[in-house]
Amino acid sequence: MTQSLPHETPRPTEPRLRIGTRGSPLALWQAQAVRDALLKAHGWEEGVVAIEVIRTTGDAITDRALAQAGGKGLFTKELEEALLDRRIDLAVHSAKDMATALPDGLILGGYLPRADVRDALVLPAGQAPHEGHPLASLKRGARVGTASLRREAQLRRLRPDLEVALLRGNVQTRLGRVDSGAFDATLLAMAGLTRLGLQDRASALLGTADFLPAVGQGAVAIETRDGDDEVAALLAPVACGRTGLAVSVERAYLAELDGSCRTPIGGLAEVDGVELSFRGMVLSPDGSAYYEIVRHGSAAEAVELGRRWGGEMKRMLPAGLFGG
Repeated sequence: MTQSLPHETPRPTEPRLRIGTRGSPLALWQAQAVRDALLKAHGWEEGVVAIEVIRTTGDAITDRALAQAGGKGLFTKELEEALLDRRIDLAVHSAKDMATALPDGLILGGYLPRADVRDALVLPAGQAPHEGHPLASLKRGARVGTASLRREAQLRRLRPDLEVALLRGNVQTRLGRVDSGAFDATLLAMAGLTRLGLQDRASALLGTADFLPAVGQGAVAIETRDGDDEVAALLAPVACGRTGLAVSVERAYLAELDGSCRTPIGGLAEVDGVELSFRGMVLSPDGSAYYEIVRHGSAAEAVELGRRWGGEMKRMLPAGLFGG
């Protein structure tokens, strides 16, 4: 009788890896993308990697902004607990939803290649945008729904006449509220619309020159246990190094600012070979004050430069800008 060798692919009924994810359509797409990348990289059959749906505290809160409920960690807490308890082997998140400080024992093990980082203006189905700047499509006093303080502050900076109101829920829920007439428009990440096959709902794209994205926007992050060498080795062929460098700059910048979803902060790093460029901004919540830096440096110093630039920005900000 022939014995199975340790390196042989496990039977489909015995998952080698368990991926934890939230249950929204976009979260499931991201988890499936990670699973499919792993299957392809290692030549595995589908059942080798299982997806476990875990409901998070953030999913249950739909009546108020996350800033009022406890911050970004509300979308990751239960997934991280499952990782630490070894109920799952890795957790998949939207990088922009992750807090800058991870629980002890956990690390970001890699990222899928980054998608479009821009925000999209979404008008009611069938309504064509005006020519010129995307925000010119909004009538004076239009009601725009968003749950992002960054988006709200940038909207108020560019169009102080707009009424900006809270709009929570998954992508489909937000589209439905706009189509029903409850809101005149909303802003959504173009990456999310594309991943859900809803790219046609983007009425116009907001360029990063005057509408900077959230830190990590467009990137799918894979969280693992620190020291889990087996999982790290399995992730290595699917992790995008260029995305990892860019997001590490942005997250280091954000961490230096002690940033969270309570603070309107944007940041975008781009890597070109061994060089990187970075643009960061902080706004007052009402958009009336705006602070920006543009920097360049070596990709080999990504994290250190992110920290340095975050410190530079912090020194630029007036005391009490955020009420503290």
